[in-house]
Amino acid sequence: MRAEKGDKLLTHGRIVGQHDRVGEIVEVLGTGGEPPYRVKFDDGHECVMTPGPDSVVQHPGTTETGTR
Repeated sequence: MRAEKGDKLLTHGRIVGQHDRVGEIVEVLGTGGEPPYRVKFDDGHECVMTPGPDSVVQHPGTTETGTR
């Protein structure tokens, strides 16, 4: 998984009834776009994440999701 600052990180809910979460990647802490990422969510919560297989990167201006 590779991302840049400004990309969106979509994490799918893993439990029935749990909603998907979308946050903006505000900092890439890994080398060459690799995780971990500092992610800010709409509610203002910010955390450092190493996304798992239930997450995809959404690049602005494209309709594609997934890896680069």
